[in-house]
Amino acid sequence: MNQVTSTNPKVDAMLQRTTSWGDEFALLRSIALNCGLTEELKWGQPCYSDDGKNIVLIHGFKEYCAVLFFKGALLKDPKGILVMQTENVQSARQVRFTSLAQIKRQRAALNAYLLEAIEVERAGLKVAFRETAEFALPEEFQARLAQLPALRSAFEALTPGRQRAYLLHFAGAKQSTTRASRVENCIPLILDGIGLNDR
Repeated sequence: MNQVTSTNPKVDAMLQRTTSWGDEFALLRSIALNCGLTEELKWGQPCYSDDGKNIVLIHGFKEYCAVLFFKGALLKDPKGILVMQTENVQSARQVRFTSLAQIKRQRAALNAYLLEAIEVERAGLKVAFRETAEFALPEEFQARLAQLPALRSAFEALTPGRQRAYLLHFAGAKQSTTRASRVENCIPLILDGIGLNDR
């Protein structure tokens, strides 16, 4: 298993443009490639897959950089290092780093988590997602669904994942006026059968 796979020129170019977390990304990349994963650039970030299935993504934020395990919820996490990015994330988990030294200290654990994540994917394990019906339907959206039967039909025709994305987007606004504005902005997309993240 521990064979280095080749780097991807698109990721090379992306990393050359990176102004923060460059050294950290380089080490995280090396760890992923040493596990025999295939490197790609997806969503503008280095992504590592096994037999076409996404395993991890490396991404950076202002305060930290992270390795995101797509099915992190299924990992055992004996070191207690997996973080749920937000309360609504069901499958993915991050391991966050604030320095190169921290990555070096946790390298063995990270390598073990990567190998476990590969095995989880190869075993065909699936995360049990909450049903769309379990997500809150904001009253601003309920009102528009009642007024526009075509909107209700279009929304119900969307995949469960697209429905959840819209519901989370609407509910994420604290003020009613903002929720109503989000609903109005998304109505044309829903009527066209387009998911929030498809644009």
